[in-house]
Amino acid sequence: MSDASPWQHTTVLLHEAIDALVTDVDGVYVDGTYGRGGHSRLLLSRLSPSARVIAFDRDPEAVAAATQGTARVEDPRFSILHANFAEMGEALRAMDVFKVNGLLLDLGVSSPQIDNAARGFSFRFDAPLDMRMDTTRGETAAQFLARADERELSEVIKHHGEERFARQIAKAVVARRESGHPVGTTAELSQLVARAVRTREAGQDPATRTFQALRIHVNAELEALQQGLNAALELLAPGARLAVIAFHSLEDRIVKEFIARESRDVVDRRAPFAPPKAMRLATVARIKPGAAEIAANPRARSAILRVAERTAVT
Repeated sequence: MSDASPWQHTTVLLHEAIDALVTDVDGVYVDGTYGRGGHSRLLLSRLSPSARVIAFDRDPEAVAAATQGTARVEDPRFSILHANFAEMGEALRAMDVFKVNGLLLDLGVSSPQIDNAARGFSFRFDAPLDMRMDTTRGETAAQFLARADERELSEVIKHHGEERFARQIAKAVVARRESGHPVGTTAELSQLVARAVRTREAGQDPATRTFQALRIHVNAELEALQQGLNAALELLAPGARLAVIAFHSLEDRIVKEFIARESRDVVDRRAPFAPPKAMRLATVARIKPGAAEIAANPRARSAILRVAERTAVT
């Protein structure tokens, strides 16, 4: 990435996340969502010379920002892999890393992805409807809209966007496609949704939920989150911390339920006299941004940081 990149990113809950994460200054830590490195850089500043930080990011532009130009991280304790955090278990094993002392996931889309019109994440700019976090692979949002039937479109928009007019939007997408003019740009989709959505929430563009749904679907974000949480549970050493920052209810619900499920003893009803399966996580904290952070960075408004600690149970 060019040193002159105009797209900046303000890291949300920066100090709160790192304060909660670090329990061993000599440890190995994973930043599963490098972004533009805010969490990784502060983490490195808190650790000893013998510690290690391994970052992941599926976006090649984020990896380039970490390794090239004046913004690159020049620290022998740091390394970054171009990979989805869902794959981190296998990737770390290939590096002979089998346990870590802390693992951070900062979910959702970063400001550089939103603000770069060419990425197709935002209805604020007219651009090809891409929405892929990893631009080297996978189906774009436009390609999905060009092939999916009305039922699949409706289900994606309803479940991933929590959009009550999902059926009407899906019908309009298919009708436009059948007319010989498939939706191919952010402006075309935004205008189509505006015509299909009959009522609007105050202060919210009618296309917001549909754009969210397509982004989540194209990037398989909820599936990746579940896989990443499962991998984290196996990677965390006893006493290690898991910190996850979520920005919308679908993500936060998965994180909340995962921590709750792993934070209680479970009795196998098929063997009622057997000892219960002991809890593998202990809940540590739930943290939201303060008023000052929200005022300085409105995108922080919906963020929730959840922190849990790995028990000694194998």
